[in-house]
Amino acid sequence: MAPKKKSYGQLSKTAKYYRDNPKARKKKAATDKSINSRPEQRSKRVELVKKNREADKRGVNRNGRDYDHAVGGYVKSSTNRGRAEKSRLKGSKRYGRKK
Repeated sequence: MAPKKKSYGQLSKTAKYYRDNPKARKKKAATDKSINSRPEQRSKRVELVKKNREADKRGVNRNGRDYDHAVGGYVKSSTNRGRAEKSRLKGSKRYGRKK
């Protein structure tokens, strides 16, 4: 059973935008579908599923944690999302550039 929808006030800016704009939501879903069906993306998911199964067998605490390829272990989700990749570091030709 699907989780109960959050009330409008509890949503992030992005979630509010997509709830208010069904055409944009549909376009994003199509984009996400094409990205997630790429062979390299599928192989990443396969690798993560294997890592998670191995961790569960070993009894690793995965609550609120993601596998981080850079560290080679499980870290908090917020840490994993916030790490600066090369394009965000000074010296990169993309540093500071707006989208």
